[in-house]
Amino acid sequence: MLQEVFRLPWIDLPIYGFGLMLVIGFLAAAQLGRRLAHRFGLNGELFVNAALLALLAGVAGARLSHILENLDDFTDPNRSVGRNVWHMLDLRSGGLTFFGGFLLAIPVLLIYLRRKRLPLRKSMDIIAPCVMVGLGFGRIGCFLNGCCHGAECDLPWAVRFPYLSIAYVDQKIPTPDDLLTIDPQTGQRRPLTLQELRGQPPLLELARAQRSRPVHPAQLYSSFNAFFIAAIALAYLTLSPPPGCASALVLMLYGTSRFLLETVRVEPPVLGPLSISMVISLFLAPLGLAMWLVFGRMAPSEAARPLQA
Repeated sequence: MLQEVFRLPWIDLPIYGFGLMLVIGFLAAAQLGRRLAHRFGLNGELFVNAALLALLAGVAGARLSHILENLDDFTDPNRSVGRNVWHMLDLRSGGLTFFGGFLLAIPVLLIYLRRKRLPLRKSMDIIAPCVMVGLGFGRIGCFLNGCCHGAECDLPWAVRFPYLSIAYVDQKIPTPDDLLTIDPQTGQRRPLTLQELRGQPPLLELARAQRSRPVHPAQLYSSFNAFFIAAIALAYLTLSPPPGCASALVLMLYGTSRFLLETVRVEPPVLGPLSISMVISLFLAPLGLAMWLVFGRMAPSEAARPLQA
């Protein structure tokens, strides 16, 4: 976990790992989209613009979804309305739900593709692996931020997140008395933040020694999974499949793998033992299969140009 990667000199501006990975993911996805578009005989700059639209809509949808799933945390009666609103807008602590971003970005992209008169199925095949590349970097950002952590485990590669990380708080790790203070607004005891402990080396060292219990590095599992699916999709495109089939394959693979990954994550159930991501995955994989079967039988009106391996 490395929430603050570095600070820009002279202006002392912190650069956060989560935001940095979002930017890197966007740049990588945009570059991949441009190159794929050129190979398909399309205007690559249109897909760079599509990547920017997807980023903006995706972040908005992902944040809104996270807020709705954790509404109590964002409507805390012990905080003022202004502080609750700021908490909703503050992305430095993470809090983005992929499926929320996906569900908002897709209609935005479909409208954009239609307005630009781009071939729909071929464009979907270009966008799908780009989304996976962006997600792969985004999940690395989640790991640096400490959000979206996995369930407790005792595996050799399990990770322990630091003091006041999301895993530490979720597990309700007992905080040493020396690190507690009285909140003047609520009158209740709360842990001192690392910012508040600056200038107190002994207490700062005590805080840095605190750790969560070992958990799955679920963010890194998800990152590897996204990059792997992107690689499979790109390899499949070299076989000149019917337009739309590569994007359908991505939906099948991601829906299936995301359902499995949810078993090592900590998410609240919404339908029996199933989390919201599991429920969506149950629809996503069959949807991808149906698209793959339908597109495979359609006339190749948008002939795919073979990609060089």
